[in-house]
Amino acid sequence: MRLVILGGGGFRVPLVYDAVATDALAAAGKPAVDIREVVLHDRSPERLRTIARVIEERSRDLKEPPAVRTTTDLRNALGGADFVFAAVRVGGAEGRIADERVALDLGLLGQETVGPGGLAYAMRTIPVMRRVAETIAEVAPDAWTINFTNPAGIVTETMRAVLGERVVGICDTPIGLVRRVSRLLGVSLEDDRDRVGYDYIGLNHLGWLRSVTVDGEDRLPGILASDERLDHIEEARLIGKDWVRALGALPNEYLYYYWKTDEAIRGIRAADRTRGEYLERQQAGFYESAGCCESPLAAWRETLHEREATYMAEARADDGERREEDIAGGGYQEVALRLMTALATGAQERMILNVANETGSGRLVPELPGDLVVEVGCTVDGGGVHPQPVAPLTLAQLAQMSALRASERAIAQAALTGSREKAWEGFSSHPLVGSPRLGAALLDGYVAAHPSIAAILAAG
Repeated sequence: MRLVILGGGGFRVPLVYDAVATDALAAAGKPAVDIREVVLHDRSPERLRTIARVIEERSRDLKEPPAVRTTTDLRNALGGADFVFAAVRVGGAEGRIADERVALDLGLLGQETVGPGGLAYAMRTIPVMRRVAETIAEVAPDAWTINFTNPAGIVTETMRAVLGERVVGICDTPIGLVRRVSRLLGVSLEDDRDRVGYDYIGLNHLGWLRSVTVDGEDRLPGILASDERLDHIEEARLIGKDWVRALGALPNEYLYYYWKTDEAIRGIRAADRTRGEYLERQQAGFYESAGCCESPLAAWRETLHEREATYMAEARADDGERREEDIAGGGYQEVALRLMTALATGAQERMILNVANETGSGRLVPELPGDLVVEVGCTVDGGGVHPQPVAPLTLAQLAQMSALRASERAIAQAALTGSREKAWEGFSSHPLVGSPRLGAALLDGYVAAHPSIAAILAAG
């Protein structure tokens, strides 16, 4: 089988290659997906060469590793693809820096996927990913597309309009939360599959784990009642143990930015540089040095550890670096591997994925549109992805989901039509903005900062 990685010069691509090359699932005696070739596609030949060097060094230690091919030609890359993994960063780190700074200069949250920065990222990414989806439909119509391109929810929704059910969005944060809770309960999502159940619903980077059952008994209330146990749950430490107890659910860690917005802004401003500026400097150093150093793999591993340990650093001013128990969770590369394996071999998996609200048996959330992409527990097998029913949403959960996706959909419409009015609506109506005046200022700021956004609106 052939796996095509779009954004193949990206820093974290070796994680995906290592996952399919070593296949931890097969090592555990489970069915394996037989990836014989990995094609890396990127617009930057320099970044492709660097990542290929990292992968080549890693492959020396592997028995019969998948072949690797690099190309800057999208159509050439997609030919014969069985799986397409999309992790594209439109605008690069420089674009992310502008996303963050325009918002911060207006006193608003500057973050990659949450808040107005996420909307700006979506606006310049959606037209690109729409064209990518159209090319996949033409060149590799039978391929499964696994989308990790952020903001993953609205980007996946855009791609579904072209590819339908053959595109699925992934994120590792929801299943990481479920695993941490399961470990506290002394069970494994994989080894005790028949005993463990969970109810998770939301949008990408905005969701809630509302129950975890073991042998039919909901054990989440016991976790919520114990400060000692909650201390092992990263989300509870970030958002507040008393608050998650009051909610009766464990939120996705990104809800920190909605419920502690002022603290997040202070934390970002107190740092020497924004997260985008940190990553731009760190990764520029890596790509420069790894091109000629003796061991690009060692340089990559050192940079990766530093990157993971400082993730969401603004939320951990009093907690230091991330704990190992927070980092250890498989990562998005394991989610992708499990998804590919289930689709290719028919071996059933359970995971949390971004899929359409409308299912064969009705809508998962009746109050939301059927084509809206939600993040929910699913079973996956050779027949495809099967979303699992969830309990009704609370009014507060429904309100948060509706407000966010309404804002994102307005931005998506602006990105595809060039409507300045829809862009203004999207920025103004975001839950972390809520102001036409600020929405207009954000729009002006992003038009000035991003020639691609200016071009989109000029074409409209």
